[in-house]
Amino acid sequence: NQIIDWPEGPKVSAQSAVLLEAKTGTILYAKNIHEKAYPASTTKLMTALLAAERLNPDDIVSVPADALPVEGTQIGLAAGESISVRDLLAGLLLASGNDAANALALLMAEDIPSFAVLMNQRAAELGMNHSTFMTPSGLDAGEHSASAYDMALLGAAVLEQPLLAELCGSKSVTVTLGNRQTILTNHNKLLNLLEDCIGLKTGFTKKSGRCLVSAVRRDGITLIVATLNGGDYWNDHIALYDYGFSCVKRVALTPEIPQYTAVCGGIDRQVALSADLSESVVVQTGETLHTQVELPRFVWAPIAAGDTLGTVTVSAGDRVVCTVPITATHNVASCSIPSYWQLVRWRYSRLLQCLFN
Repeated sequence: NQIIDWPEGPKVSAQSAVLLEAKTGTILYAKNIHEKAYPASTTKLMTALLAAERLNPDDIVSVPADALPVEGTQIGLAAGESISVRDLLAGLLLASGNDAANALALLMAEDIPSFAVLMNQRAAELGMNHSTFMTPSGLDAGEHSASAYDMALLGAAVLEQPLLAELCGSKSVTVTLGNRQTILTNHNKLLNLLEDCIGLKTGFTKKSGRCLVSAVRRDGITLIVATLNGGDYWNDHIALYDYGFSCVKRVALTPEIPQYTAVCGGIDRQVALSADLSESVVVQTGETLHTQVELPRFVWAPIAAGDTLGTVTVSAGDRVVCTVPITATHNVASCSIPSYWQLVRWRYSRLLQCLFN
């Protein structure tokens, strides 16, 4: 996505940082956004995404013995004990359990290297072109790395999963581990520092420094920040959100399009038109939207409902914000070979239309 010439953003401590609007992927702030770095436990967002797509959260599973032991943060899983997939996801996202990460990975693949293949395949599908995943937990290993931009793309995909969005935005969750219950507290302090924060995931190792992927939803706009190898990452994110929301606004699309266009060679002389203009767009504060309707004076039958007959292009300055197709609302079949008088009548009606339009 192109980087718009926004006002100069704040100085941040992170080695790499990106701020983007979740729906369109518009980049509002960029600092070394494609530079590879160690993502630490923000990696767990990919493990969670794959689990949400491949596993049933209500299933009760047995913790694989091969998932244990593991270094770093754990939620205290025991080999063979029963736990729901949902509770494993809570342990992964809130408490950053490396044991939960391994357990989920081994429910989806025969071993960790095989799961890494799944992670990298999904990353490629998301357009994460500067990432290489080696572990489900984010522990440093081999070429395990990602860019800030890639992690922001991953964060946007995670927010599209209702269960993951719910867990990432929860300050605490009660889970059942075997026969005991425990309360897991979210490591993401930004949930307490910003009222409208909705996630997502922290990370830290000695190699990675402090990493954070977060999201804030305000006035119908969702912004995502990803910072890697940061120092004061809470204040970095707060400053970027203050900057980002001062730069953008959401505007409803209200362009007018013709209700009909003429049809040549059809059983009907015109076809009704439709364009899905229900979506709103994010623009820079102070920008004015301009629309251009491209539609031929007439179209030839046959026409099927849903056929694209033209377009509405919405621009802000020289930047195209979106292009919406203009489609036919119903079918128009071809008529038989027209008679002489049918051709005369059609040509006369087209002449009048050209004279008065």
